[in-house]
Amino acid sequence: MGCSMSGLNALYDAATGGGDVWINERRFRVLRQIGEGGFAFVYLVREHQASADASRGRHPSHASEDGTYAMKKVLIQSKEQLDLVKEEIRVSSLFNHPNLLPLLDHAVIAVKSQQGDWNHEAYLLFPVYMDGTLFDNAKVMQSRKEFYSTIDVLRIFQQLCEGLKHMHSFDPPYAHNDVKPGNVLITHRKGQAPLATLMDFGSARPARKEIRSRSEALRLQEWAAEHCSAPYRAPELWDCPSLADIDERTDIWSLGCTLYAIMYGVSPFEYALGESGGSLQLAIVNGQLKWPAGPSPPYPDALHQFVTWMLQPQPAMRPHIDDIILHNFH
Repeated sequence: MGCSMSGLNALYDAATGGGDVWINERRFRVLRQIGEGGFAFVYLVREHQASADASRGRHPSHASEDGTYAMKKVLIQSKEQLDLVKEEIRVSSLFNHPNLLPLLDHAVIAVKSQQGDWNHEAYLLFPVYMDGTLFDNAKVMQSRKEFYSTIDVLRIFQQLCEGLKHMHSFDPPYAHNDVKPGNVLITHRKGQAPLATLMDFGSARPARKEIRSRSEALRLQEWAAEHCSAPYRAPELWDCPSLADIDERTDIWSLGCTLYAIMYGVSPFEYALGESGGSLQLAIVNGQLKWPAGPSPPYPDALHQFVTWMLQPQPAMRPHIDDIILHNFH
């Protein structure tokens, strides 16, 4: 295993702000690292003027005014990792919606190590959002004992609903599978509601699965444990029956948890982690909600009822995204 040497050199260059990166015919200068996780690193990059002029015709709607973008670099050390990245690129390229983060360009390159082994590196280019995620914002707001206003809660939530509706409207529908505050980019705009953008389609898959055996159920649970963040994971992905029809309402559960987190800064079930003998899985599977102290005046009861409607442990009792948009915004 281990990184290829050229990969390490490129990483060192990137980490120290040195070196340029090419994505197809486009040339970028790495400015600084802005995130990392697993085998992936995210950098703030600036496109060189000449390549920006050449590429502007291809992505006019997402061309950056100052030439800066976010570039995700993935170190790939197995065929399984390569297949996952290719699938992320394929799925990301399907979507075109103002509340879903667009993939602007990508390149997967083979890299040879000093030992003569071949690995791969993937470069994915996105618009850059410097205000961070809902998760980042929640930490700051909690430290200041601040809350979003009811109207901003609803506006952020509405934008997430619109983005998910786009994914759920495909035939067959796609599930995001990891809706959570850490995957929602927030842009603060003076005098306007925050702009919400759902990102990270690495776990997105066709939503509907027919589970017809114990082994299929266990396989789905294992996949979910790897790809769906625990505090936002739907009950049927924790404890899947041997006979079940799974659909896009796994996302509705995660969306309900995320609405709660927009309001209170945490998932509705994380309290269980702080209780002696508490179990996150049990709290989720039983739908055991607790409402913390909120802003003064508190959020309207209708908003709480709305969260409860989405957090039905039985998937068949949960609304679809169209039901939510119809009830909430009309």
